[in-house]
Amino acid sequence: MNITDNEDHGPQSAAAFKTFMLKNSTRTNLNLYDHLTQLLIKVMDERPENVVDVFEDMSLSVKQGLFQDKQSALQDLPAAAAVEQLAEQQWLLFVQPEEPEVEDELVETHIPNVNELGFYLEQAGVGLGREEMQRLFLALKQLVESESPLHCRLWGKILGTESNYIIAEAEYREAEEEEKQVSEEVAVHQHQEKEEDEMDAVPQSTYKPPPVVPEETIGSGTNKFVYYVCKVPGLPWTKLPAVTPAQITSARHIRRFFTGRLDSPVVSYPPFPGNEANYLRAQIARISAGTQVSPQGFFQAREEEGDEEDEAARDSYEVNEDFEGIPIAEMVENLSSWVHHIKHILKQGRCTWVNMAAESEEESNEDGEAEEKDEEPDEAQPEVGPPLLSPLSQDADMFKTPAWSAKISSALTPQHAVAVLRSNLWPGSYAYASGKKFGNIYVGWGMKYAGEGYSPHVPPPPQEEYPSGPEITETLDPSLEEEQMLKEALEEQQAAQEEMEDADADEEEEEEDDD
Repeated sequence: MNITDNEDHGPQSAAAFKTFMLKNSTRTNLNLYDHLTQLLIKVMDERPENVVDVFEDMSLSVKQGLFQDKQSALQDLPAAAAVEQLAEQQWLLFVQPEEPEVEDELVETHIPNVNELGFYLEQAGVGLGREEMQRLFLALKQLVESESPLHCRLWGKILGTESNYIIAEAEYREAEEEEKQVSEEVAVHQHQEKEEDEMDAVPQSTYKPPPVVPEETIGSGTNKFVYYVCKVPGLPWTKLPAVTPAQITSARHIRRFFTGRLDSPVVSYPPFPGNEANYLRAQIARISAGTQVSPQGFFQAREEEGDEEDEAARDSYEVNEDFEGIPIAEMVENLSSWVHHIKHILKQGRCTWVNMAAESEEESNEDGEAEEKDEEPDEAQPEVGPPLLSPLSQDADMFKTPAWSAKISSALTPQHAVAVLRSNLWPGSYAYASGKKFGNIYVGWGMKYAGEGYSPHVPPPPQEEYPSGPEITETLDPSLEEEQMLKEALEEQQAAQEEMEDADADEEEEEEDDD
Protein backbone atom coordinates (compact mmCIF):
# COMPACT_ATOMS: atom_id res chain seq x y z
CA MET A 1 0.00 0.00 0.00
CA ASN A 2 1.28 3.46 -0.95
CA ILE A 3 1.95 5.91 1.87
CA THR A 4 0.12 8.69 0.10
CA ASP A 5 -3.00 6.56 0.04
CA ASN A 6 -3.04 6.38 3.83
CA GLU A 7 -5.48 8.80 5.36
CA ASP A 8 -3.19 9.43 8.30
CA HIS A 9 -0.51 11.03 6.08
CA GLY A 10 -2.22 14.10 4.69
CA PRO A 11 -0.96 17.69 4.14
CA GLN A 12 -1.19 18.40 7.86
CA SER A 13 1.01 15.39 8.65
CA ALA A 14 3.63 16.58 6.12
CA ALA A 15 3.73 20.01 7.73
CA ALA A 16 4.03 18.44 11.16
CA PHE A 17 6.86 16.22 9.93
CA LYS A 18 8.72 19.22 8.50
CA THR A 19 8.25 21.06 11.77
CA PHE A 20 9.70 18.06 13.56
CA MET A 21 12.73 18.10 11.25
CA LEU A 22 13.29 21.83 11.89
CA LYS A 23 13.44 21.33 15.66
CA ASN A 24 16.92 22.25 16.95
CA SER A 25 18.96 19.93 19.09
CA THR A 26 19.46 20.92 22.72
CA ARG A 27 23.16 19.93 22.60
CA THR A 28 24.37 21.20 19.20
CA ASN A 29 21.62 23.71 18.30
CA LEU A 30 21.29 22.05 14.84
CA ASN A 31 18.25 20.57 13.12
CA LEU A 32 17.80 17.56 10.84
CA TYR A 33 16.36 19.54 7.91
CA ASP A 34 19.41 21.79 7.50
CA HIS A 35 21.75 18.88 8.05
CA LEU A 36 20.12 16.77 5.32
CA THR A 37 20.10 19.75 2.97
CA GLN A 38 23.84 20.36 3.41
CA LEU A 39 24.53 16.63 3.18
CA LEU A 40 22.65 16.26 -0.13
CA ILE A 41 24.46 19.32 -1.52
CA LYS A 42 27.78 17.71 -0.57
CA VAL A 43 26.75 14.45 -2.25
CA MET A 44 25.72 16.21 -5.48
CA ASP A 45 28.98 18.23 -5.55
CA GLU A 46 31.38 15.32 -4.87
CA ARG A 47 29.36 12.45 -6.44
CA PRO A 48 31.37 9.68 -4.77
CA GLU A 49 31.08 6.03 -5.71
CA ASN A 50 29.06 3.78 -3.45
CA VAL A 51 27.33 6.70 -1.79
CA VAL A 52 25.31 4.48 0.46
CA ASP A 53 28.51 3.09 1.97
CA VAL A 54 30.10 6.45 2.77
CA PHE A 55 26.89 8.29 3.64
CA GLU A 56 27.54 8.10 7.38
CA ASP A 57 31.12 9.38 6.99
CA MET A 58 29.96 12.29 4.87
CA SER A 59 27.32 13.15 7.49
CA LEU A 60 30.02 13.21 10.17
CA SER A 61 32.22 15.38 7.93
CA VAL A 62 29.42 17.93 7.51
CA LYS A 63 28.99 18.14 11.28
CA GLN A 64 32.72 18.53 11.86
CA GLY A 65 32.86 21.33 9.31
CA LEU A 66 30.33 23.32 11.31
CA PHE A 67 32.32 23.07 14.56
CA GLN A 68 35.80 23.31 13.14
CA ASP A 69 36.20 27.07 13.90
CA LYS A 70 34.75 26.70 17.38
CA GLN A 71 36.94 23.78 18.44
CA SER A 72 40.18 25.81 18.45
CA ALA A 73 41.96 25.70 21.82
CA LEU A 74 43.52 29.14 21.30
CA GLN A 75 41.69 32.04 22.93
CA ASP A 76 41.98 35.76 22.34
CA LEU A 77 43.56 37.67 25.17
CA PRO A 78 41.05 39.95 26.89
CA ALA A 79 41.70 43.69 26.78
CA ALA A 80 43.59 44.96 29.78
CA ALA A 81 41.24 46.62 32.24
CA ALA A 82 41.91 50.04 33.70
CA VAL A 83 42.58 48.44 37.09
CA GLU A 84 45.27 46.21 35.60
CA GLN A 85 46.94 49.13 33.81
CA LEU A 86 46.94 51.13 37.05
CA ALA A 87 48.41 48.14 38.91
CA GLU A 88 51.25 47.95 36.39
CA GLN A 89 52.03 51.63 36.88
CA GLN A 90 51.81 51.40 40.67
CA TRP A 91 54.10 48.37 40.64
CA LEU A 92 56.94 50.74 39.77
CA LEU A 93 56.48 52.41 43.16
CA PHE A 94 57.60 49.25 44.92
CA VAL A 95 60.67 48.65 42.75
CA GLN A 96 63.92 49.18 44.57
CA PRO A 97 66.37 51.39 42.62
CA GLU A 98 69.43 49.53 41.45
CA GLU A 99 71.83 52.49 41.43
CA PRO A 100 73.24 53.18 44.90
CA GLU A 101 73.90 56.82 44.00
CA VAL A 102 70.18 57.59 44.13
CA GLU A 103 70.02 56.78 47.83
CA ASP A 104 72.91 59.16 48.53
CA GLU A 105 71.11 61.96 46.73
CA LEU A 106 67.90 61.38 48.67
CA VAL A 107 69.68 62.04 51.93
CA GLU A 108 70.08 65.69 50.93
CA THR A 109 66.33 66.12 50.23
CA HIS A 110 63.82 65.85 53.04
CA ILE A 111 61.25 63.14 52.33
CA PRO A 112 58.11 63.61 54.42
CA ASN A 113 57.08 60.79 56.71
CA VAL A 114 53.59 60.28 55.34
CA ASN A 115 53.07 57.19 57.47
CA GLU A 116 53.56 59.25 60.64
CA LEU A 117 51.21 61.90 59.26
CA GLY A 118 48.63 59.20 58.55
CA PHE A 119 48.98 57.80 62.08
CA TYR A 120 48.24 61.15 63.73
CA LEU A 121 45.43 61.95 61.31
CA GLU A 122 43.90 58.55 61.98
CA GLN A 123 43.84 59.39 65.68
CA ALA A 124 42.14 62.67 64.80
CA GLY A 125 39.50 60.82 62.79
CA VAL A 126 40.54 62.17 59.37
CA GLY A 127 42.89 61.10 56.62
CA LEU A 128 42.99 58.91 53.54
CA GLY A 129 43.52 55.42 54.96
CA ARG A 130 46.67 53.42 55.62
CA GLU A 131 46.93 51.77 52.22
CA GLU A 132 46.53 55.01 50.27
CA MET A 133 48.89 56.87 52.60
CA GLN A 134 51.56 54.24 52.00
CA ARG A 135 51.18 54.62 48.24
CA LEU A 136 51.30 58.40 48.59
CA PHE A 137 54.55 58.08 50.51
CA LEU A 138 56.07 56.05 47.66
CA ALA A 139 54.66 58.50 45.10
CA LEU A 140 56.26 61.44 46.93
CA LYS A 141 59.51 59.48 47.06
CA GLN A 142 59.26 59.06 43.28
CA LEU A 143 58.64 62.81 42.90
CA VAL A 144 61.68 63.64 45.01
CA GLU A 145 63.84 61.33 42.91
CA SER A 146 62.73 62.93 39.64
CA GLU A 147 62.47 66.63 40.59
CA SER A 148 64.91 66.87 43.55
CA PRO A 149 63.12 69.73 45.39
CA LEU A 150 64.54 71.33 48.50
CA HIS A 151 61.53 70.33 50.56
CA CYS A 152 58.41 68.31 49.77
CA ARG A 153 55.27 67.42 51.69
CA LEU A 154 51.77 66.08 51.13
CA TRP A 155 49.47 69.10 50.83
CA GLY A 156 46.21 67.19 50.52
CA LYS A 157 43.59 65.91 48.11
CA ILE A 158 40.93 67.86 46.19
CA LEU A 159 37.94 65.86 44.99
CA GLY A 160 36.53 66.12 41.48
CA THR A 161 33.49 64.93 39.58
CA GLU A 162 35.50 62.66 37.23
CA SER A 163 38.77 62.13 39.12
CA ASN A 164 40.60 63.59 42.10
CA TYR A 165 43.78 65.62 42.53
CA ILE A 166 46.55 64.52 44.90
CA ILE A 167 48.66 67.59 45.62
CA ALA A 168 52.28 67.80 46.74
CA GLU A 169 53.92 71.02 47.91
CA ALA A 170 57.61 71.71 47.24
CA GLU A 171 60.02 74.60 47.54
CA TYR A 172 61.45 76.37 44.52
CA ARG A 173 65.06 76.00 43.59
CA GLU A 174 67.23 78.87 42.42
CA ALA A 175 67.56 77.29 38.98
CA GLU A 176 63.79 77.29 38.56
CA GLU A 177 63.64 80.95 39.58
CA GLU A 178 66.31 81.96 37.07
CA GLU A 179 64.65 79.94 34.35
CA LYS A 180 61.30 81.59 35.13
CA GLN A 181 62.82 85.08 35.00
CA VAL A 182 64.60 84.37 31.71
CA SER A 183 61.41 83.04 30.14
CA GLU A 184 59.50 86.13 31.32
CA GLU A 185 62.14 88.47 29.86
CA VAL A 186 62.00 86.63 26.53
CA ALA A 187 58.20 86.80 26.52
CA VAL A 188 58.23 90.55 27.27
CA HIS A 189 60.80 91.16 24.52
CA GLN A 190 58.74 89.21 21.99
CA HIS A 191 55.61 91.09 23.05
CA GLN A 192 57.34 94.45 22.56
CA GLU A 193 58.56 93.45 19.12
CA LYS A 194 55.07 92.35 18.20
CA GLU A 195 53.62 95.68 19.35
CA GLU A 196 56.20 97.60 17.31
CA ASP A 197 55.30 95.63 14.21
CA GLU A 198 51.62 96.28 14.79
CA MET A 199 52.27 100.01 15.23
CA ASP A 200 53.81 100.17 11.78
CA ALA A 201 51.01 98.20 10.16
CA VAL A 202 47.77 99.23 11.94
CA PRO A 203 46.86 102.54 13.61
CA GLN A 204 46.79 102.19 17.39
CA SER A 205 43.75 102.87 19.52
CA THR A 206 43.90 105.61 22.14
CA TYR A 207 42.12 103.42 24.68
CA LYS A 208 44.31 102.20 27.52
CA PRO A 209 43.07 99.33 29.68
CA PRO A 210 43.59 99.54 33.43
CA PRO A 211 47.02 98.35 34.53
CA VAL A 212 47.37 94.66 35.33
CA VAL A 213 48.43 93.81 38.86
CA PRO A 214 51.89 92.28 38.51
CA GLU A 215 52.51 88.68 39.47
CA GLU A 216 54.51 88.01 42.61
CA THR A 217 58.04 86.82 42.07
CA ILE A 218 58.98 83.18 42.28
CA GLY A 219 59.60 82.04 45.83
CA SER A 220 57.55 84.77 47.54
CA GLY A 221 53.94 85.52 48.40
CA THR A 222 51.40 83.37 46.63
CA ASN A 223 54.16 81.80 44.52
CA LYS A 224 56.36 80.85 47.45
CA PHE A 225 55.88 77.13 46.78
CA VAL A 226 55.47 75.01 43.68
CA TYR A 227 52.74 72.39 43.52
CA TYR A 228 52.57 69.05 41.73
CA VAL A 229 49.40 67.05 41.16
CA CYS A 230 48.54 63.53 40.09
CA LYS A 231 45.25 61.67 39.88
CA VAL A 232 46.34 58.36 41.48
CA PRO A 233 49.61 57.40 43.21
CA GLY A 234 51.84 55.90 40.54
CA LEU A 235 50.71 58.16 37.70
CA PRO A 236 53.04 60.94 36.50
CA TRP A 237 53.17 64.17 38.50
CA THR A 238 52.19 67.40 36.73
CA LYS A 239 53.59 70.76 37.78
CA LEU A 240 51.00 73.51 38.18
CA PRO A 241 51.71 76.98 36.75
CA ALA A 242 52.32 80.04 38.89
CA VAL A 243 49.27 81.93 40.07
CA THR A 244 48.44 85.54 39.16
CA PRO A 245 46.49 88.16 41.18
CA ALA A 246 43.78 88.25 38.49
CA GLN A 247 43.18 84.51 38.90
CA ILE A 248 42.91 84.76 42.69
CA THR A 249 40.55 87.75 42.45
CA SER A 250 38.32 85.96 39.96
CA ALA A 251 38.36 82.70 41.95
CA ARG A 252 36.91 84.57 44.94
CA HIS A 253 33.74 85.37 42.99
CA ILE A 254 32.95 81.95 41.51
CA ARG A 255 32.07 78.50 42.83
CA ARG A 256 32.79 75.52 40.62
CA PHE A 257 33.42 71.83 41.14
CA PHE A 258 36.63 70.41 39.73
CA THR A 259 36.35 67.86 36.94
CA GLY A 260 39.75 66.20 37.33
CA ARG A 261 41.02 67.37 33.92
CA LEU A 262 43.64 70.10 34.08
CA ASP A 263 42.94 71.31 30.54
CA SER A 264 39.20 71.67 31.16
CA PRO A 265 37.91 75.24 30.49
CA VAL A 266 36.42 77.18 33.38
CA VAL A 267 33.06 78.54 32.24
CA SER A 268 31.85 81.02 34.84
CA TYR A 269 30.86 84.59 35.55
CA PRO A 270 32.92 86.64 36.13
CA PRO A 271 35.06 84.96 33.47
CA PHE A 272 38.11 83.19 34.86
CA PRO A 273 41.44 83.93 33.12
CA GLY A 274 42.69 80.39 32.58
CA ASN A 275 41.76 76.72 32.59
CA GLU A 276 41.20 74.30 35.47
CA ALA A 277 44.93 74.02 36.20
CA ASN A 278 45.05 77.77 36.90
CA TYR A 279 41.83 77.60 38.92
CA LEU A 280 43.22 74.71 40.96
CA ARG A 281 46.40 76.67 41.65
CA ALA A 282 44.38 79.72 42.75
CA GLN A 283 42.26 77.65 45.15
CA ILE A 284 45.38 76.03 46.61
CA ALA A 285 46.83 79.49 47.30
CA ARG A 286 43.62 80.64 48.99
CA ILE A 287 43.28 77.49 51.12
CA SER A 288 46.93 77.60 52.15
CA ALA A 289 46.74 81.25 53.18
CA GLY A 290 43.69 80.64 55.35
CA THR A 291 44.29 77.21 56.88
CA GLN A 292 48.04 76.52 57.15
CA VAL A 293 48.60 76.86 60.92
CA SER A 294 51.17 75.76 63.47
CA PRO A 295 51.59 75.86 67.28
CA GLN A 296 52.63 79.23 68.62
CA GLY A 297 56.37 79.34 69.13
CA PHE A 298 57.26 76.59 66.67
CA PHE A 299 58.26 79.26 64.14
CA GLN A 300 59.88 82.58 64.94
CA ALA A 301 60.54 85.70 62.89
CA ARG A 302 63.84 85.54 61.07
CA GLU A 303 66.28 88.25 62.13
CA GLU A 304 68.65 89.31 59.37
CA GLU A 305 71.08 92.17 59.70
CA GLY A 306 70.86 94.89 57.09
CA ASP A 307 67.45 93.81 55.81
CA GLU A 308 65.23 95.71 58.20
CA GLU A 309 63.51 97.59 55.39
CA ASP A 310 63.04 94.52 53.28
CA GLU A 311 59.43 93.37 53.52
CA ALA A 312 60.30 89.84 52.45
CA ALA A 313 62.78 89.60 55.32
CA ARG A 314 60.19 90.83 57.82
CA ASP A 315 57.62 88.31 56.64
CA SER A 316 59.94 85.29 56.69
CA TYR A 317 60.30 82.83 59.54
CA GLU A 318 62.47 80.00 60.72
CA VAL A 319 62.11 77.01 63.03
CA ASN A 320 62.58 77.79 66.69
CA GLU A 321 65.05 75.28 68.06
CA ASP A 322 64.04 76.09 71.66
CA PHE A 323 60.38 75.17 71.16
CA GLU A 324 59.29 72.72 73.86
CA GLY A 325 55.69 72.16 72.87
CA ILE A 326 52.34 73.30 74.27
CA PRO A 327 50.04 71.15 76.43
CA ILE A 328 47.21 69.51 74.50
CA ALA A 329 44.52 70.90 76.80
CA GLU A 330 45.72 74.45 76.26
CA MET A 331 45.78 74.05 72.47
CA VAL A 332 42.21 72.77 72.49
CA GLU A 333 40.81 75.44 74.81
CA ASN A 334 42.75 78.48 73.58
CA LEU A 335 42.97 79.33 69.88
CA SER A 336 45.78 81.77 70.64
CA SER A 337 48.02 78.71 70.87
CA TRP A 338 47.80 78.39 67.07
CA VAL A 339 49.19 80.87 64.53
CA HIS A 340 49.15 81.35 60.75
CA HIS A 341 52.52 80.71 59.14
CA ILE A 342 51.39 81.57 55.58
CA LYS A 343 50.98 85.21 54.55
CA HIS A 344 47.49 86.64 54.15
CA ILE A 345 46.28 87.35 50.59
CA LEU A 346 45.07 90.93 50.16
CA LYS A 347 42.07 92.03 48.11
CA GLN A 348 44.50 92.92 45.36
CA GLY A 349 45.30 89.22 44.91
CA ARG A 350 48.83 89.53 46.28
CA CYS A 351 50.46 89.07 49.67
CA THR A 352 52.35 92.37 49.27
CA TRP A 353 50.50 95.48 48.15
CA VAL A 354 51.50 97.32 44.96
CA ASN A 355 50.56 100.94 44.19
CA MET A 356 48.99 100.60 40.75
CA ALA A 357 48.44 104.39 40.45
CA ALA A 358 52.17 105.00 40.66
CA GLU A 359 52.89 102.30 38.10
CA SER A 360 50.31 103.69 35.68
CA GLU A 361 51.91 107.17 36.01
CA GLU A 362 55.35 105.70 35.28
CA GLU A 363 54.02 103.96 32.19
CA SER A 364 52.38 107.16 30.95
CA ASN A 365 55.60 109.10 31.52
CA GLU A 366 57.57 106.54 29.57
CA ASP A 367 55.11 106.73 26.69
CA GLY A 368 55.30 110.55 26.67
CA GLU A 369 51.55 110.95 27.04
CA ALA A 370 51.43 112.37 30.54
CA GLU A 371 49.10 115.35 30.94
CA GLU A 372 49.79 118.18 33.33
CA LYS A 373 47.19 118.43 36.05
CA ASP A 374 46.54 121.33 38.37
CA GLU A 375 45.65 119.10 41.28
CA GLU A 376 47.62 116.02 42.18
CA PRO A 377 45.52 112.83 42.61
CA ASP A 378 44.98 111.48 46.09
CA GLU A 379 47.48 108.87 47.12
CA ALA A 380 46.10 105.31 47.20
CA GLN A 381 45.74 103.84 50.64
CA PRO A 382 47.83 100.67 50.89
CA GLU A 383 46.10 97.44 51.84
CA VAL A 384 47.24 95.99 55.13
CA GLY A 385 46.56 92.43 56.23
CA PRO A 386 47.23 90.58 59.46
CA PRO A 387 50.94 90.05 60.12
CA LEU A 388 52.65 86.74 59.79
CA LEU A 389 52.38 84.37 62.79
CA SER A 390 49.16 86.06 63.95
CA PRO A 391 47.04 83.96 66.38
CA LEU A 392 43.85 82.25 65.25
CA SER A 393 41.85 84.00 67.95
CA GLN A 394 41.94 87.12 65.76
CA ASP A 395 40.22 85.41 62.83
CA ALA A 396 36.82 86.94 62.12
CA ASP A 397 33.61 84.91 62.13
CA MET A 398 31.64 84.54 58.93
CA PHE A 399 27.90 83.89 58.62
CA LYS A 400 27.68 83.68 62.44
CA THR A 401 30.04 80.72 62.35
CA PRO A 402 33.41 80.64 64.15
CA ALA A 403 36.38 80.22 61.90
CA TRP A 404 37.82 77.22 63.79
CA SER A 405 36.70 74.28 65.92
CA ALA A 406 39.13 72.50 68.23
CA LYS A 407 38.84 69.15 70.00
CA ILE A 408 40.94 66.45 71.60
CA SER A 409 41.26 63.16 69.74
CA SER A 410 40.51 60.97 72.78
CA ALA A 411 39.12 61.94 76.16
CA LEU A 412 39.73 58.44 77.56
CA THR A 413 43.51 58.60 77.15
CA PRO A 414 44.35 62.32 77.08
CA GLN A 415 48.01 61.66 77.83
CA HIS A 416 48.37 60.01 74.41
CA ALA A 417 45.85 62.14 72.52
CA VAL A 418 46.49 64.89 69.96
CA ALA A 419 44.92 68.32 69.53
CA VAL A 420 42.76 68.51 66.40
CA LEU A 421 41.81 71.73 64.66
CA ARG A 422 39.15 71.95 61.97
CA SER A 423 38.48 74.92 59.68
CA ASN A 424 34.84 75.91 59.31
CA LEU A 425 35.50 78.38 56.49
CA TRP A 426 37.29 75.79 54.35
CA PRO A 427 35.58 72.45 55.09
CA GLY A 428 38.09 69.63 54.72
CA SER A 429 41.08 71.45 56.21
CA TYR A 430 42.53 69.91 59.39
CA ALA A 431 45.57 70.42 61.60
CA TYR A 432 46.94 68.37 64.47
CA ALA A 433 49.58 68.99 67.13
CA SER A 434 51.25 66.67 69.60
CA GLY A 435 54.27 67.94 71.47
CA LYS A 436 56.82 69.24 68.98
CA LYS A 437 55.05 67.69 66.00
CA PHE A 438 52.23 69.15 63.97
CA GLY A 439 50.78 68.78 60.49
CA ASN A 440 48.23 70.22 58.04
CA ILE A 441 46.15 68.47 55.41
CA TYR A 442 43.20 69.31 53.20
CA VAL A 443 40.74 66.72 51.85
CA GLY A 444 37.67 68.31 50.29
CA TRP A 445 36.00 69.79 47.23
CA GLY A 446 38.11 72.96 47.17
CA MET A 447 35.29 75.40 47.90
CA LYS A 448 34.84 77.86 50.73
CA TYR A 449 31.85 77.88 53.07
CA ALA A 450 29.31 80.29 51.61
CA GLY A 451 26.66 80.33 54.33
CA GLU A 452 23.12 79.06 53.97
CA GLY A 453 22.73 80.08 50.35
CA TYR A 454 24.96 81.19 47.51
CA SER A 455 23.94 83.98 45.14
CA PRO A 456 26.18 84.40 42.09
CA HIS A 457 27.08 87.84 40.81
CA VAL A 458 24.44 89.42 38.60
CA PRO A 459 25.80 90.50 35.20
CA PRO A 460 25.80 94.27 34.63
CA PRO A 461 23.11 95.81 32.38
CA PRO A 462 24.05 95.84 28.69
CA GLN A 463 25.60 99.05 27.39
CA GLU A 464 23.62 101.27 25.05
CA GLU A 465 24.90 101.44 21.51
CA TYR A 466 24.19 105.20 21.33
CA PRO A 467 22.15 107.66 23.48
CA SER A 468 18.58 108.01 22.29
CA GLY A 469 16.88 111.43 22.21
CA PRO A 470 15.11 113.96 19.99
CA GLU A 471 18.44 115.40 18.82
CA ILE A 472 19.47 112.23 17.01
CA THR A 473 16.13 110.48 16.51
CA GLU A 474 15.18 110.25 12.85
CA THR A 475 11.79 111.86 12.05
CA LEU A 476 9.35 111.24 9.21
CA ASP A 477 9.44 113.50 6.14
CA PRO A 478 6.60 116.11 6.11
CA SER A 479 3.96 116.13 3.39
CA LEU A 480 3.55 118.91 0.80
CA GLU A 481 0.70 120.56 2.72
CA GLU A 482 2.73 120.51 5.97
CA GLU A 483 5.71 122.10 4.21
CA GLN A 484 3.48 124.84 2.75
CA MET A 485 1.93 125.55 6.15
CA LEU A 486 5.36 125.67 7.79
CA LYS A 487 6.61 128.06 5.09
CA GLU A 488 3.64 130.41 5.55
CA ALA A 489 4.08 130.32 9.35
CA LEU A 490 7.78 131.22 8.98
CA GLU A 491 6.92 134.08 6.59
CA GLU A 492 4.30 135.46 9.00
CA GLN A 493 6.73 135.18 11.90
CA GLN A 494 9.42 136.98 9.90
CA ALA A 495 6.98 139.74 8.80
CA ALA A 496 5.81 140.28 12.39
CA GLN A 497 9.42 140.52 13.54
CA GLU A 498 10.19 143.11 10.85
CA GLU A 499 7.16 145.19 11.87
CA MET A 500 8.30 145.14 15.48
CA GLU A 501 11.79 146.27 14.44
CA ASP A 502 10.34 149.14 12.34
CA ALA A 503 8.12 150.25 15.24
CA ASP A 504 11.08 150.26 17.60
CA ALA A 505 13.10 152.32 15.12
CA ASP A 506 10.27 154.92 14.79
CA GLU A 507 10.01 155.29 18.55
CA GLU A 508 13.76 155.89 18.85
CA GLU A 509 13.58 158.61 16.15
CA GLU A 510 10.68 160.37 17.93
CA GLU A 511 12.59 160.38 21.22
CA GLU A 512 15.62 161.91 19.50
CA ASP A 513 13.42 164.67 17.97
CA ASP A 514 11.91 165.52 21.38
CA ASP A 515 15.39 165.86 22.85
